Amino acid sequence: MGWRLRTGATAVTVVALMGGYLVADAHDVVPGMLTLAPAPPQPAPFPSPPGAQPGPSPTPVIPTLPDDAAVPSASDVGALVKGLVDDKRLGARVGAVVVDAATGDTLGAAAADTGFVPASTQKLLTAVAALTTLDPDSTLDTRAVLDADGRLILVGAGDMMLAAGAGNPDAVNGRAGLGDLAEQAAAKIKVSGQDSIRLAIDDSLFTGPAVAPAVPATEATMGFVAPVASMAVNVAMLGEGSWGPRATDPAMAAAQTFARALAEHGVTVKGSIGREQAPDDARVLATVSSAPLSEVSGWAMQHSDNTITEVLGRLVALETGRHGSNDGATQAVLAVVGKLGVDVSGAVLVDCSGLGRGSVLSPRQLADVVRLTTDPDHPQLRDVAVDLPVGALSGTLASRFGGDNAGRGFVRAKTGSLPNVVGLAGTVVTADDRLLVFALQADQVESGATVGARTIFDQFAGRLAALGAP
Repeated sequence: MGWRLRTGATAVTVVALMGGYLVADAHDVVPGMLTLAPAPPQPAPFPSPPGAQPGPSPTPVIPTLPDDAAVPSASDVGALVKGLVDDKRLGARVGAVVVDAATGDTLGAAAADTGFVPASTQKLLTAVAALTTLDPDSTLDTRAVLDADGRLILVGAGDMMLAAGAGNPDAVNGRAGLGDLAEQAAAKIKVSGQDSIRLAIDDSLFTGPAVAPAVPATEATMGFVAPVASMAVNVAMLGEGSWGPRATDPAMAAAQTFARALAEHGVTVKGSIGREQAPDDARVLATVSSAPLSEVSGWAMQHSDNTITEVLGRLVALETGRHGSNDGATQAVLAVVGKLGVDVSGAVLVDCSGLGRGSVLSPRQLADVVRLTTDPDHPQLRDVAVDLPVGALSGTLASRFGGDNAGRGFVRAKTGSLPNVVGLAGTVVTADDRLLVFALQADQVESGATVGARTIFDQFAGRLAALGAP
């Protein structure tokens, strides 16, 4: 009986206490859900700014060219072409083609179908082939993978513009960093309790001679082109400049940089760095990605970089089922350009950059390739046209088109230069806002006269830009 009385008394006490708490809650003395306070008023609606209304639709800063812009007369353009090819300072062999970009009509031409040494204007074909065949938004991913034997393998995918340390998201050359790759990989290695590892590289992506046989050995030694490899730091440059001596084994040099970065993050490399092909089932520990291929191609055109252009050519070869070699690349580039409708009869490519000796292209072929980049039916090629150097403003044309040249800012073109060879191919907007395509070539310029020849070509393009001016 006693325990029942005690239980009943306890229950009464609890009820009393709860009742007291609820009363206190209602009077907001203690925290709770009950209240006797009046409900708060509804909040006022969010005020509208006085006079607010939708703004006008944005307008482009630079308007598009009018479809009905006046086309220069063939007689005017023809006279300019005749004056160009008759200029003895350009040597005995000069070719030129000027066409209307919209219609493809030839407005002026001389030796249009004659084969000339293209020099770096040849890079236009490689860029067009690359952005036709490869996904312009895709990247080249450098990976660090772990095989079944516990060996770390650095696998290259063609990015020869790796940064030694951290990558720069705003750069093209240096977008992906080996320092970042090492940091990622080291963190996962140390989780397993390791502080050392064996390292190898897989640079099996490309095959055949790393430098096109048609490139003079002295020019390769001077650094005009690096040995093509599946990976490299700063296009294999050994110094800080934009050209000069290059690493003779770019992939191994990149691996050594990676090993030093691993050490900075607490993982040392045991023994020498070997070469191994990564198995398909290797565990991926880290990945860094290049800039999109459209930006890589644009960088190569702006800087007229031979090495990156050669890489793009070999990637085209692989994508079209060929070997990633120089021969595979040149065959693939010509085949892709031909399928786009350019008559490549008589064309010869001995490399993909134009540095080698023996390539042959006509002014007509170059002009047809440039016109593809302006064709609305090939929107993937627009980046090629837009990324070409601009007269007096960017890339290899930044220091050209000086003075009162009317082509300043209105000429976009790929330059070409070899001993005794000068070329210029691109687009120009006339004073009447008509877009023209042009290709200029001269391959028997006297020694020491190529600088003057470039100026003559610039003046010709400037005269095209002035057509229609009052």
